[in-house]
Amino acid sequence: MAKIGSFIDNKYEILKKIGQGGMSVVYLAMDKRLNKQWAVKELQKCTTNANNEVIIQSAIAEANMIKKLDHPALPRIVDIIEDDQVIYVVMDYIEGETLEYVVNNQGAQSQELVIDWAKQLTGVLYYLHTRKPPIIYRDMKPGNVMLKPDGNIKVIDFGIAREYKELNVNDTTYLGTRGYAAPEQFGGKGQTDARTDIYCLGMTLYHLITGQNPTEPPYKIYPIRYWNPALSGGLENIIQKCIQLNPEDRYQSCAELLYALEHYEEEDDLFKAMQKKKMKKFILSSIFTIIFLLAGITAILIRNGLNESNYNNNLSLAEKATDSITKRTYCIKAISILPQNSEAYEKLVEIYKDNNTFDIDEAAEFKEEVVQYLPSLQKSKDYGRIAFEIGRLYWYYYDYGDNDPNSTQITKMINSISWFNDAINNSDENSDYHVTAQIYYKIGTFYKELQVKINEGASIKGIFNSYFQDLEELLKLVDSKKESEIIKLETYKLIFNSIENYIHDFVSDGIEKKELISIYNDVGKKLDMIDPSSKKTAEMKEYIISRNEAVYKIIENAYLIEEKVVE
Repeated sequence: MAKIGSFIDNKYEILKKIGQGGMSVVYLAMDKRLNKQWAVKELQKCTTNANNEVIIQSAIAEANMIKKLDHPALPRIVDIIEDDQVIYVVMDYIEGETLEYVVNNQGAQSQELVIDWAKQLTGVLYYLHTRKPPIIYRDMKPGNVMLKPDGNIKVIDFGIAREYKELNVNDTTYLGTRGYAAPEQFGGKGQTDARTDIYCLGMTLYHLITGQNPTEPPYKIYPIRYWNPALSGGLENIIQKCIQLNPEDRYQSCAELLYALEHYEEEDDLFKAMQKKKMKKFILSSIFTIIFLLAGITAILIRNGLNESNYNNNLSLAEKATDSITKRTYCIKAISILPQNSEAYEKLVEIYKDNNTFDIDEAAEFKEEVVQYLPSLQKSKDYGRIAFEIGRLYWYYYDYGDNDPNSTQITKMINSISWFNDAINNSDENSDYHVTAQIYYKIGTFYKELQVKINEGASIKGIFNSYFQDLEELLKLVDSKKESEIIKLETYKLIFNSIENYIHDFVSDGIEKKELISIYNDVGKKLDMIDPSSKKTAEMKEYIISRNEAVYKIIENAYLIEEKVVE
C-alpha cells in the first residue's frame, strides 16, 4: 500500500485513503505540478491470488474504456502508472457521498428526488448504450453512484462494464452484484445488453424509493406501494417493468424508459382507466368533428395570433424586468410559445452575458429549459447564427467553478465545439460569422484532441504549427470587429497561456522567435488600449499584465536553449 505523504511517479502526493475494496485501495492525491486533487486507485499484482489477473485486466480495461468517454456524469481517467508490483489509475476526485450511504443513513428517499436521479442515470446509460460499440455497464447500484454537493450524480466503477459484441451468444464472464444484477448476468440466458442495465437501474430505484435493500431479507421484491401507499402508481409500474425476469418484458431501450419517467403519472393504472373512458367519449364526439371543422380553423388562426401576442408580451416583460432571473424567465417562456423564432434566444444569450459570467446554474438552466426547443429553431435560417452566439457564450463566459485559469479556459472551449460545428453546418460560407466559427472550432478541437493524445501517451509533435496560425487568425478577427472588452481580454489571455504552456512545442514545430515576439507585442499594444468598464475586466487586464514579463522571458529562454542545442 502507498504511504501517506509519499509520491507516485514523482508527481502525485498521497494525502489520505478514501476507500478500499477486495483488491484495490483508493487514495486522495495532490498533483504537485497542477495543484489539483485526483483520486488514485491502487491495485497490487498478486501472483498467489487466482482472481488477481482478472482484476488487473479488468482495471486496465476499465481505464481504457473510460478514456474514450466524454459525459459530465462520468469520471475522467487522466493517468495510468504501472510497474512490476502495482498499477495506479489516476482519475477525477468526486466530492460527495454514494447513494448507498445516503439511503443507509437517511432511509427511503423522496419520490421527487428518486425520479430526478432516475432521469440522470437513464441519461448516462443511454449515452453508454449509444457508443459504437455499445457499452453495457452491468453494475448499476447505489454504491456505484456518487451524489455531488450540487445535486448532480456521477457513475463510478466500470470494473465489469463491457463492450457489446453483436455476434456473441453469451458473455464470457458472469459478473454483477447479486440483488441488483439481472438473471442473464449469471449465465445460460444470453448475452447482457441494454436491457440488463435497465434491470439493474430498476433494482437501484427500488432500493432508493423504499429503503429496502434487495441484498438483505426479506429478499422478495414487493411493489413499492406495499412499503409506502402514498407513492405514485405510475412510478411503481415503471420499476416493475424494469425488473421483469424476461428481458423481452422490460423497457427495450433507455430512450423508452426516459420517456416513461418523463410521463410517469400517465403510467398510473387509474390514469389509464380514465384514458380508456375518455377514448369512448372521443369516439362519440368525433361524429361532431366535421361540424366544428370550420370553427376549429378559425380558432387556430385566433390562437396563432394569441401566441404571437403572448410571445411579444413576454419579450417586452423581459426588457422591463430589473433582475436577471426574471428576465431569463420571461425569455424562456417566450421561447416555449414560439420556439421557431430567434429573437427570444438572442435576448436570452445577451442576458446570460450581462454580468460577464455564464455560471454553472445558468448553464444547467439552459440545458434543461431551452435546449429542448432548439429542434424547432433548427428549421430556421437563423439557427446557424444563434448556434454561433451560444458557442461564444460558452467560449468566453462559461464559469463552472474551477479555480485553475488554464483548466477553465480549456473547458470553455471544449464545451463550445458542438455549437460552432452547428454554426458552420447551418450557415452560408459568405455569412459574416462562418469563417470565425471555423477558427473557434479548429482551436477547440485542437484542445480536445490534445487531451486525448496526452491521456493516451501519443506524440503531440507536428500539431502546434497550425494551432499557432489559428491563434494569429483569431487575434486578427477579434480586433477587426467591434468586440466587447471581455472577448478581447479572453483572447489575449489564451495567447499568453498558449505561449507559457506550449513554448517548447512551438519551437519544436518550427515557429520562429520573431513570430512569437510579434504576437506577444501585438497583444501588449492592444492590451494598453483597453479601458476596463467593470471590476471583472479590470482584474482580467491586471492579471494578463502581471504575466507580461514572465511570458517574454519564456520566449527568450526557449530560443536561447534552442540555439545552444544547435551549437
